[in-house]
Amino acid sequence: MIVVSGVIRVAAASREAAREAALEVATATRQEAGCISYAFYADLEQDGAFRVFEEWESDAALAAHFKTPHMAAFRERLAGLEFISRKVRRYVVTDFSEL
Repeated sequence: MIVVSGVIRVAAASREAAREAALEVATATRQEAGCISYAFYADLEQDGAFRVFEEWESDAALAAHFKTPHMAAFRERLAGLEFISRKVRRYVVTDFSEL
C-alpha cells in the first residue's frame, strides 16, 4: 500500500479557491481504480492549512492518478494560488494492523 500525507498552507486570499479545487479533485479521485482513500482536511489550528491523506493499492495506481485529466485541472488551479508552504510525502506501507 502507498500512503501520501502532508500539509499545504495557502495565504488567506487563496483559501476558498484551494478548498474548492481540493473538493473537486478529491471527488473525482475517489472514483479511480486503486484509490483506497483520498481526502483533504482543514487544519483547526493553522488558518489556511490543509492536510492531505491518500491511500493507494500500488505505485502504479498512484502513477496513473497523476496522469488523469482532473489532476491536470487541479494543477492548473493551484498555479494561480499563493502558497506559504507545501510538504507532502509518499510512504510505502509493508505492514499494518487494526487498532
